[in-house]
Amino acid sequence: MVNKNFKIFVDFDGTITKRDVGDAIFLEFGNKAKTEGIIVDLLSGKLSARDTWIQLCNTIDNADADIMGSFVDTIEMDETFHHFVDFCKGNNLDLFVLSDGFDFYINRIFRRENLQDVKFFCNKLEIKDGKMIPSFPYYDETCSTSANCKQNHVISNSSDEDYTVYIGDGNSDKHPAQFCDYIFAKHGLLKYCEKERITFFPYQNFNDVIKKLEELGNKKRLKKRHQAELKRKERYMIE
Repeated sequence: MVNKNFKIFVDFDGTITKRDVGDAIFLEFGNKAKTEGIIVDLLSGKLSARDTWIQLCNTIDNADADIMGSFVDTIEMDETFHHFVDFCKGNNLDLFVLSDGFDFYINRIFRRENLQDVKFFCNKLEIKDGKMIPSFPYYDETCSTSANCKQNHVISNSSDEDYTVYIGDGNSDKHPAQFCDYIFAKHGLLKYCEKERITFFPYQNFNDVIKKLEELGNKKRLKKRHQAELKRKERYMIE
């Protein structure tokens, strides 16, 4: 058993799944050149995440929910995530999936994988009359890298007594990870942490995360990341 009160926050696209599902949908069904250009503008900071999704949705004129759903069914999930969910349940650890993607495909993949009880926060997508209509119930204009403000979910679902853990891989994870005590990073998030000199643990899959959390959880004394504590306190004062 892990003897620490960890609150765990996990990205979805490219972290739980083997591909970024949102990007894959627009590359498959939209205008590839336009899609790639919009994504470049997001990563360079020219576009906010919310504006990125709106522009991407506008690249598809004849959206078909059934055809897109069948495409989503071809995208694989990291098999070790099942083990990780069992690990969290077995140790009474709260697990939250924070995605800047859409409920359309997250619900479908979690149903397919029999993971409907995993709690997640994301953007919403309606496909109607061939149009893709996004909405953003957790939008915060201060969160430019995610239309679903992930750091707000970290703050709302943790307390001073908790050790916060973030697991991610990309652009939408840069800001929320800074609010967490222990960061597990790969791909773009790893490069960002290296550049900004933010302490992190590299990982390949969720078995790596389990091993490190067991090691951390069984230490007699565990320190929180000072910069994360400061950021959380600053946000608490704003609220």
